[in-house]
Amino acid sequence: MTAPVLVFGYGNPSRGDDAVGPEFVRRLELSQADAIARGELEVLTDFQLQVEHALDLKGRERVYFVDATVEGGAAGFAVTPVEPSKDATFTTHVLSPQALLHTYQAVVRAPPPQAFVIAIRGERFELGESMSTAATAHLEAALTAFAALR
Repeated sequence: MTAPVLVFGYGNPSRGDDAVGPEFVRRLELSQADAIARGELEVLTDFQLQVEHALDLKGRERVYFVDATVEGGAAGFAVTPVEPSKDATFTTHVLSPQALLHTYQAVVRAPPPQAFVIAIRGERFELGESMSTAATAHLEAALTAFAALR
């Protein structure tokens, strides 16, 4: 059975605050273990979105893409709806959430699930850096907001 909600956190844990996507998923696995066990929620993580991930969207009602950003709003994060769109990343190895939804439509020949990006503000993205205190605080705020969405 495919869980109706997928949370897909992506980023490079070796690059400081770029780790917020995978770390969001790790913490969600702990805090939402019961929902995951009941099949209500599934989590996935990777370094980047790729065309192969289009099939991970099949059978979902909602998908949340979680990634680091240099922006993120006054709260240190932002949750925004995403629509399918063919963009410049569509022809490269890495895809944007919009391009992944567009790929889903092309491959599955059906409308994609409702989708949102949770963009969490970071400050440091250098190789070998640890997550900054600010990004950690923004991550916690985003997790609290996500719990209220469910």
